[in-house]
Amino acid sequence: MKRDKIAALYAKYELEKEDVFKHQHYLIITRSGIEKIQGREKIDINFDVIKCEPNFCVVKATSGALQTFGSAIKGATFKDGNTNSWYVMEMAEKRALSRLVLKLTGFYELGVFGEDESEDFKRG
Repeated sequence: MKRDKIAALYAKYELEKEDVFKHQHYLIITRSGIEKIQGREKIDINFDVIKCEPNFCVVKATSGALQTFGSAIKGATFKDGNTNSWYVMEMAEKRALSRLVLKLTGFYELGVFGEDESEDFKRG
């Protein structure tokens, strides 16, 4: 049943092999896949910066009545933070966008995540 729902969403959004991959316990949609979904649904997102410092950022993403957050903290290692990039604002924004798009389109409830949500979700 879950597999059928995911397959139907893949078809609806015309996701291709390069847009999706399996990672340990999760299905992951790449940045290009997120952009396809957002474009096909014409999802408008408003972003609010909740906190932005050189090493830490939180962004709120809102579309209609739904909102979610993305954060990034720079660390020397992933034990110290959740990104090794100095672009913490951009990472927080990408994470918030990814979460909101996947929540709005039903992927999140099926256990599908975006690759930007965690450094652990990057394709190996």
